[in-house]
Amino acid sequence: ALPSALPRSSLAPMAGRSVAGAVGPASRAPRRAHLPARSRGAVDVRAVVEAPSLKYEPMSKANTSSVLSIILGGGAGTRLFPLTKTRSKPAVPIGGLYRLIDVPMSNCINSGISKIYVLTQFNSMSLNRHLARTYNMGSGVRFGGDGFVEVLAATQTPTMKDWFQGTADAVRQYSWLLADIKNRSIEDVLILSGDHLYRMDYMKFVNYHREMNADITIACLPNGPEKAKEFGLMKIDENRRVVAFAEKPKTDEALAAMHVDTTVFGLTDEEAKAMPYIASMGIYVFKKKVLLELLNDKFPKANDFGGEIIPEAAKDMNVVAFPFFGYWQDIGTIKSFFEENLKLARQPADFEFYDPQSPIYTSPRVLPPASIIDCHVKDALIAQGASVSKASISNAVIGLRASIGEGCTIQDAMVMGADYYESDEQMAKVVAKGGVPIGIGAGTLIRNAIIDKNARIGQNVQIINKDGVEEFTDAEKGIYIRNGIVVIQNSATVPDGTII
Repeated sequence: ALPSALPRSSLAPMAGRSVAGAVGPASRAPRRAHLPARSRGAVDVRAVVEAPSLKYEPMSKANTSSVLSIILGGGAGTRLFPLTKTRSKPAVPIGGLYRLIDVPMSNCINSGISKIYVLTQFNSMSLNRHLARTYNMGSGVRFGGDGFVEVLAATQTPTMKDWFQGTADAVRQYSWLLADIKNRSIEDVLILSGDHLYRMDYMKFVNYHREMNADITIACLPNGPEKAKEFGLMKIDENRRVVAFAEKPKTDEALAAMHVDTTVFGLTDEEAKAMPYIASMGIYVFKKKVLLELLNDKFPKANDFGGEIIPEAAKDMNVVAFPFFGYWQDIGTIKSFFEENLKLARQPADFEFYDPQSPIYTSPRVLPPASIIDCHVKDALIAQGASVSKASISNAVIGLRASIGEGCTIQDAMVMGADYYESDEQMAKVVAKGGVPIGIGAGTLIRNAIIDKNARIGQNVQIINKDGVEEFTDAEKGIYIRNGIVVIQNSATVPDGTII
């Protein structure tokens, strides 16, 4: 099963025209396959091979078969709760029809990296289902026969009786796989996070690591002082070798100590003055031999890469920084998640999920186009299968199969939609029992809120945080407020006329 975001031209031949074979001059006539004449109306069948629509950079895609990617599924996702109440962090929906895990998975595929492990521990059922549906490599033909996507769940063994204790411990518990005969050709291991929003050619990252003859390479972002305190910071020398670390410096003195001349990354003097700090992105490339040595021999008790193993390794190993200048956001909190989703609806958007050369893939679905009838819509994303009638929507993301009733106002909000449709008969039965159908009822006002999947919002409801509360929890009703943002949890019911 191919992911659904593949460019249309890669899934079907172009109608009404033929293209010469994938090799040779474009002017060469296409080969014809002739069927034996069975009658006077014999059929002449033309076999057409369409040229690939993606243009790859040969140097950046070299030696991908010797690279293995490990995507970390993350911890319990407490900062994204209640969105992580029934799902793991990488399985949280984003942008109307994607999930967070689609970002690193798609970056791997677009970079030509086809050997992928995903480590999971908490609420991993929906993540496992999504990966199986979306990234089923089948026989591996698409990746030359040796590609795979395998989910590695936390487990207990006679020698390891603890669950994953951190990023490094998670990789350590499955480090025996790296030494397995199946992965004998692997030279470098890419460690990725499942909750970042960005687009990167990982092979440029890996090739940089190889050219620098690095033991460990850390992807990093030049940053200004206002954002630098939110990240782990690094100091580098003139050869880009990492010489010091600081984990989210709290004081101005600690921050000043991490000041770096970022012109070494090619920034102008003016740019370097504005961005004198280097923030770690939490993305690493290890030589496989080095990774196994660090995890199992040198630091067998260390649980975290960023806080323990890498700072210690930098003392006597070649640890270098790789500068990244594209769009990147860590989506680890309700506030950042909410803000990044709403940014997607703006034009021009800072980040686009679809790009002709490197799209973000997601699960194939058979759904009708969105139905929008007599509405006022401004700066919004409305996903397939959604139904919106006589409503006002602005600065909002409306997800798959979402149902928005007449007279609704959705402003500065994210409505995730639903996993299934309710039939008219099913809705009638729900209403007859005094319940609320899935979706947003007529006359409802939603502002500055996240409505999780399968939520049932009644008619004439107001979800506006009318009292301006910053933090609030009503677990029984499934209503939460985080950083002033109202969150209605998955499958919660909000009765008619409720004001939140």
